[in-house]
Amino acid sequence: MFYAKMASSLFSKTLRLIQFSSSLSHKPLIFSSLFNKRQFCVQAEPAYTTYKTSSRPSRFMASSAIETRTNFSTQSLSTNDPVISVDRLHANLREPDMKVVDASWYMPDEQRNPIQEYQVAHIPGALFFDVDGIVDRTTKLPHMLPSEEAFAAAVSALGIQNNDGLVVYDGKGIFSAARVWWMFRVFGHDRVWVLDGGLPRWRASGYDVESSASSDAILKASAASEAIEKVYQGQTTGPVTFQTKFQPHLVWTLDQIRRNIEEKTHQHIDARSKPRFDGAVPEPRKGIRSGHVPGSKCIPFPQMLDASQTLLPADELKKQFDEEGISLERPVVTSCGTGVTACVLALGLHRLGKPDVAVYDGSWTEWGAQSDTPVDTSS
Repeated sequence: MFYAKMASSLFSKTLRLIQFSSSLSHKPLIFSSLFNKRQFCVQAEPAYTTYKTSSRPSRFMASSAIETRTNFSTQSLSTNDPVISVDRLHANLREPDMKVVDASWYMPDEQRNPIQEYQVAHIPGALFFDVDGIVDRTTKLPHMLPSEEAFAAAVSALGIQNNDGLVVYDGKGIFSAARVWWMFRVFGHDRVWVLDGGLPRWRASGYDVESSASSDAILKASAASEAIEKVYQGQTTGPVTFQTKFQPHLVWTLDQIRRNIEEKTHQHIDARSKPRFDGAVPEPRKGIRSGHVPGSKCIPFPQMLDASQTLLPADELKKQFDEEGISLERPVVTSCGTGVTACVLALGLHRLGKPDVAVYDGSWTEWGAQSDTPVDTSS
């Protein structure tokens, strides 16, 4: 939790520093990142650079071609499949009702800074969604789901509206983007897809990325962080353009997991690695017991993905669940370490026709920290 709070705090300070410097000077601003102890440069003046990664036509040429074809709308995209290909996104990148969201987030031991990486390279026009910032500020648990009011205020500050179709991606392939996909669905927004293979797949396909040191998206991310703070401090926020409709069946609490051990209404699947599930290795966070919730089964989230970090076809996904005795005819709840990779399992199950999978938000970080919750081990 210390790292998550530090990341959120540094992100807010970084954004405020960028805004302040923009009003004073057009000189590059250099400061040290507490994430990796390295210096990096932020250009105070708004700057956009498009990098071409192959001999494919540039995004500007592609957009000209798009303008000449029949009008496209994300309303025509099916939500039955929760992912969208990089080719389809590229073909429709300039559509007015399409918004792209960079939701990159990394484990503390990876020493990667998502906002810094966003500034260096992102899909053209993408917004930045701070996974450690748009959270419940009343708990010490990492990146817990915020209140409806807080989420609506933050998403409105990003410029997202209910009629927008959203494509969410991350810097690993399919990882934290699934968490943000789930968050939007919890708050009633179904027209959201995960970019299959994420930024790595986008770049490997030869599509352009954009560098923006001090862009409108950075200012919006700062405004979203400030909006969250105001809501939890009881202050008035800016105009709300995004209306939420909470879907309680998609998010579970500790008490529901506890009851499910006895009632067994839902099949519980844990997305953590098998050694962590078995209790054979210590948890990465201090003070957390090792093991798993009694009655749960282990399907590590990477088993949802192929070698290129794209979601497996439906038949191969089904095999993964069949091997653990998971029936698609019965309800499912998923969990992991902090509620991020559990959403990758939910993504895979959505492709198999189960859009109603619940995620235990507190996951093992909450369960394993309690003194009165039962824990099983396989060792």
